[in-house]
Amino acid sequence: MKKLHPGVKVSWRISAYIGFIIFAFFLVVSIFAVLLAIGFGFYKILITFIVLLILWIIFIEVWIQLSYDRWFYEFTPDNLKIESGVIFKRYSNVPYQRVQNVDIRRGIIARMLGFSAVNIQTAGYSAGGKGFAAEGYIPAVDVKEAEKIRDFLMKKISKRSRLQGL
Repeated sequence: MKKLHPGVKVSWRISAYIGFIIFAFFLVVSIFAVLLAIGFGFYKILITFIVLLILWIIFIEVWIQLSYDRWFYEFTPDNLKIESGVIFKRYSNVPYQRVQNVDIRRGIIARMLGFSAVNIQTAGYSAGGKGFAAEGYIPAVDVKEAEKIRDFLMKKISKRSRLQGL
C-alpha cells in the first residue's frame, strides 16, 4: 500500500495550530479572568498556561505522526482501497465501476509543498457538499502521481462507458 506525501504533515500541523490558536485565545481570556478573580497569582497562571501549551504541542505532533503513519491507499485491479484512522480505523473500497469523476485540488500550502489532493466522486455517495467528503479522498499525493491517478481512473471510466454504449 502507498503512503501519503510527507508534506501533508505540514499542512495538518498548520491547520491544527490555527485551530488551537483560535480556541486557546477564547479559553485563555475566560480562564485568566476567572483565575485572577479567585486569587491566583499572575505567574502561577502563566506557568500553568505554558505547561498546557507544551503538552498540547506534544499531543498535536504525536497525533499528526500517528495519522500520517496510518493512512494508506492502493489501486487493485477492481477497486481503490483506502485505510486510515488512529483510534477508529476506516477501511474503504471504491469500485472503479462506481467512479463518476476525479478532481485534483491544490491549495496554497499544497502548491508550496508539492502535493495534491485527489477527490474521487462515485455514484450513490452523498456524505456532504465539501470536497473532502468524497468517497475516494486521498489528501496528499505527489503532483505527478495525482495526474497518473486521474488518467488511470478516467481510462477506467471511458472504457466502461464504451462497453455500455449509449
